Amino acid sequence: MTRLTIRHETRYTYERPVRFGTHRLLVRPRDSHAIRLTDASLTLSPTGETRWAYDSLGNSVCFFTPQGEANELLIVSDLNIERYPAQLAAAQPEDPHTQTPVVYDRNDRLLLAPFMEPATEDPDNALLSWVRTLTDQPGERALDFLLRINNHIHRTFTYSTRYELGTQTPDWTVQSGLGTCRDFAWLMVEALRRLGYAARFVTGYLFSAAHLEVRGAGATHAWCEVFLPDLGWIEFDPTNGLAESPDLIPIAVARTPEEAAPISGALIGDPGYSQMEVHVDVRPPDDFARVA
Repeated sequence: MTRLTIRHETRYTYERPVRFGTHRLLVRPRDSHAIRLTDASLTLSPTGETRWAYDSLGNSVCFFTPQGEANELLIVSDLNIERYPAQLAAAQPEDPHTQTPVVYDRNDRLLLAPFMEPATEDPDNALLSWVRTLTDQPGERALDFLLRINNHIHRTFTYSTRYELGTQTPDWTVQSGLGTCRDFAWLMVEALRRLGYAARFVTGYLFSAAHLEVRGAGATHAWCEVFLPDLGWIEFDPTNGLAESPDLIPIAVARTPEEAAPISGALIGDPGYSQMEVHVDVRPPDDFARVA
């Protein structure tokens, strides 16, 4: 078990005062067998009304409506968690449908359908052609194939930071050969959907003691989950070649990256020039106290 303290600070500044619509915050993990939330707090400025709810995917969502006008919006999430390692089991699943191509039973398909339908276009078939080059081992275990494509993205694509909002289309990631963690996660999700897998986009944090050797550590991070019969939803991080790693701290799951944004909302009025700053700190509590 690992104890971690997480601070996620987002600050928006505006040239002119504005009013605010309701903002949707995805900053709190849901307790599970892998994560226990021991303390959580939000610092919000300007102050306003908050309401918590679970969305249709079980994400813990805070709806925040700031009051009055302001030149700045500050949202700070402080979390203390206990992370229980959930390493990928070596046991062979008993369900024969876990061979490639994967086959879901009828009940699973009814629930998984939204995560099996691609959400992007592939006008030149660049994405489909690319993923088909990796399906050259008929009868391969689905889990082995997923581990192989996860490692392939990690080894063959170039990681680069990008501060602009948004996610590249998967076909562009294939053609360019580079991207950020969110681009690689989205590439794997959309590629697998074209092969009949149920896959979804995950956002959260990544902590690793080997900070310099891990891409995206100590910051917001993105990866994907794939559903397999007998095994359920399994985490794959193609940016680092990780699978079911205790270093991954999930916050939210979604069908598309846009639906998993940590903060989304609306402004009322003309802000003029605006700027956003994001700072994320993930570390053991003792280290966090020393820095503070």
